[in-house]
Amino acid sequence: MEGIIEAAVALRSAGQAEQARTLLLEQLEGHPQHARLHYQLAWTHDVLGLERAAVPYYEKSLALGLPPEDQAGALLGLGSTYRTLGEYERARAILAQGMAEFPDRREFPVFYAMALHNLGDHSEAMGILLEQLADTSADEGIRSYSKAIAFYADKLEQTWD
Repeated sequence: MEGIIEAAVALRSAGQAEQARTLLLEQLEGHPQHARLHYQLAWTHDVLGLERAAVPYYEKSLALGLPPEDQAGALLGLGSTYRTLGEYERARAILAQGMAEFPDRREFPVFYAMALHNLGDHSEAMGILLEQLADTSADEGIRSYSKAIAFYADKLEQTWD
């Protein structure tokens, strides 16, 4: 099974996502409880712009249990997909779960900030993005002001006399 999944991933990476989808769907009939198969199907549906169809595959892959790297990818994919479908509260919850389970993965706070923005919490969203920028930028100008950027990240509405 793993060889077939890897072949499908290679097809998707080569721009042949529809062929990858067909290959993975063929395997699903004989392996309906294979978590990685569901995860790769979800990802492939997302690549094809079939976000709504991807959701049940993400959910099933997470319910079946995935190795940590795939678990992180499935949580991020599901949260991001919920956001693109306008399901912002669900996106926030899934992305918060991802941040809790994978605190060192910086992609989760960035996508979480997008969901917060969609929910109208612009200050918190901006603060999260500023913290990520201050912590990760290699730009010399940003690096020289990283302490100030990080300091102001949670004080965007505050003024001083």
